[in-house]
Amino acid sequence: MDFYKKILSKLKEKQNLYLLTVVENIGSSPGRQGFKMFVSEDGFISGSIGGGIMEYQFVEKVKKDLKADKLEVLFKRQIHHGKAKKDRSGMICSGEQTVTFHPLTQKDIPLIEGIIAHLSKNEKVVLVLNADGIFIENNPQKEQFQFRNQEKWSFKEFLGYKETFYIIGAGHVGLALSKILNYLGFYVVIFDNRKNLNTLEQNFFAKEKHIVNYQEMGTYIKPNHFVAIMTSKFIDDKQILKSIIHKKHQYLGVLGSRKKIKIMFDALLNEGVTHEQLELVFAPIGFSIKSQTPEEIAVSIAAQVIRKKNELL
Repeated sequence: MDFYKKILSKLKEKQNLYLLTVVENIGSSPGRQGFKMFVSEDGFISGSIGGGIMEYQFVEKVKKDLKADKLEVLFKRQIHHGKAKKDRSGMICSGEQTVTFHPLTQKDIPLIEGIIAHLSKNEKVVLVLNADGIFIENNPQKEQFQFRNQEKWSFKEFLGYKETFYIIGAGHVGLALSKILNYLGFYVVIFDNRKNLNTLEQNFFAKEKHIVNYQEMGTYIKPNHFVAIMTSKFIDDKQILKSIIHKKHQYLGVLGSRKKIKIMFDALLNEGVTHEQLELVFAPIGFSIKSQTPEEIAVSIAAQVIRKKNELL
């Protein structure tokens, strides 16, 4: 959403700009489908379409076009190979990508305001790019790129938070993890049972913050999302895990030492939880990178979550 807020700010300053979008990528292209950047009349740049000489050349082109008031929708295929006979990008990392250029002016302010309004409410919205311009659809459909020729093509992309991540426990690790996950595009919801907790008050990254009774935690966690349990007490971790382990999760992890996790799992087995259910839990949570600080622990968790998320694609 910050990206579109920056666009809106420039438009309200009466700065025209170009929005560049990667609508298709093949192979090991540095720009992946959905990558975006914009360049405004005053030279301000935000985002990236893959970097390198290709991005530099495109930025210089749109700067000149903006200065000359030459505003038109463009469609550029780029091949990242030194032996390409045409559409050569100047990069040699292999792969291909297609970049579209859409000019935005003051008349597009309502469009950008509409996108921001949807994102602020975590509403599903589809951005549609084609040779005629930019539009939004309120009825989500499958993301897709369709191409007939350079005059007839369309790219549809979901905007907003594609995944919800529940963090149960708003301590220092919960705060650090909220920050990273927010940056990665997750809709972060954090819970704790303690009032006036400084790390919860300092958490400006979670989209929702709730003080709850942990005994009722199972009613708050919806299935098919990502969950990390990291409360301040062993008994709370165990109780929460037992109450939600029967639900289907895209990711479920518990923070703690190997000794703590073994004791917890042994107790849960005695209480009727199955080996098959426990095998689906990431515990101890995160990759083993000899983490010491809350920030390092958060990085190890985020890396594990990213791998799991991408395996599900």
